[in-house]
Amino acid sequence: MKRTYTCIVCPRGCEIETEYEGKNVFSVTGNGCKRGEEYVKQELTDPRRTIASSVLVKGGVLPLASVRLNRAVPKDRIFDVMSEIKNITLEAPVYSGTVLIPDILGLGADVIAIKDVAAQEEAAPDKTLSKS
Repeated sequence: MKRTYTCIVCPRGCEIETEYEGKNVFSVTGNGCKRGEEYVKQELTDPRRTIASSVLVKGGVLPLASVRLNRAVPKDRIFDVMSEIKNITLEAPVYSGTVLIPDILGLGADVIAIKDVAAQEEAAPDKTLSKS
């Protein structure tokens, strides 16, 4: 079979053609660099994706914190990973870079916070003086 891909590894966006049968790749042409060839071979044999999402934050100045995976997971496991992520509720403050779920589902990827969310400050007491 023949198939054409637009490479997403770098900004060049090379149009890469490949000949393959099942998971056997016979030829890759049109790639401007070695990474393009590796990308197409991975897409054919073991497609992977990263995920970015958001999770609920209690007591924060924002209701949500942005999260992402620190490495790609198998494409066919994305819905399983998203199901786990949607079960998270954080307490403010949340700090960018914090690992929220290490090695999610044993896939070798961590879910990390990528946005700081400060805690809401307690309402300041009323400082007006009353005349007695």
